[in-house]
Amino acid sequence: MQSFGAADALAGMLEWSEPVIFDRLCEAYAARVADEALVWTLARRHRRVWRVLISGDMGKFAAQRRELLVALERFGLDVDAVADGDARILAELNDIVAARFQRCGRLARGYRLALIELAGRLAPAVRAA
Repeated sequence: MQSFGAADALAGMLEWSEPVIFDRLCEAYAARVADEALVWTLARRHRRVWRVLISGDMGKFAAQRRELLVALERFGLDVDAVADGDARILAELNDIVAARFQRCGRLARGYRLALIELAGRLAPAVRAA
């Protein structure tokens, strides 16, 4: 049986996670912003940051994250809005992995490792903010 590690799971997440990420980000920004068009704009921008995070391009991630924070400042939002969105995404992805891959330990383990890796990638960005 072929192994399935964090790198495989991250590649899988690139294929299926964008709608989930966008939904959680819309939820997070809607809690802070009344303008639905702005919510969608911010969620799309933040979703692109997550796509780069999952792909592992940490230089590009850092640059896009800084740009996101600057954009949020224009609307009176700060790093707490980003952290809220990130936390909602990680929780939702964790729930999906637990529900979807519970019967296949090999896949579940790979996805759990990927989520740990994503959380670890986010940690320096949170400290820097």
